[in-house]
Amino acid sequence: MKKLILIAVIACCMTSVQAQEVKHDEAKASETKLNKNKQITIEVDGSCGMCKKRIEKAAYSVKGVKSADWHADHKDIHLIIDETKCSVEDVQKAIAKAGHDTEKIKATDEDYAKIHGCCKYREHTETHE
Repeated sequence: MKKLILIAVIACCMTSVQAQEVKHDEAKASETKLNKNKQITIEVDGSCGMCKKRIEKAAYSVKGVKSADWHADHKDIHLIIDETKCSVEDVQKAIAKAGHDTEKIKATDEDYAKIHGCCKYREHTETHE
């Protein structure tokens, strides 16, 4: 009889420990939960209305981008992204592939050469709309 009571006590203790571990894992998961409407701003070089269209089109080409608005005066883009579907780096890669430098990823010379002559922001800093 004593053995049965001892086994029951041990089983109850093990169940309690497992329940606490599950709670701890759930708390950790919620800390790293990705935001479905994360608002971010990143610097993007460009100079005109054609640049705006190209930059925003490149941003929207990334699955998970909900909003993209580039500002020529500040040379930055305001984004709302779903982090479960894309990352900031994904958006920066797409914009760089379209020929525009971002704060972390620069466009290759080949991609930069493809943009229109009036959009060449590396040679001059004038803006025109």
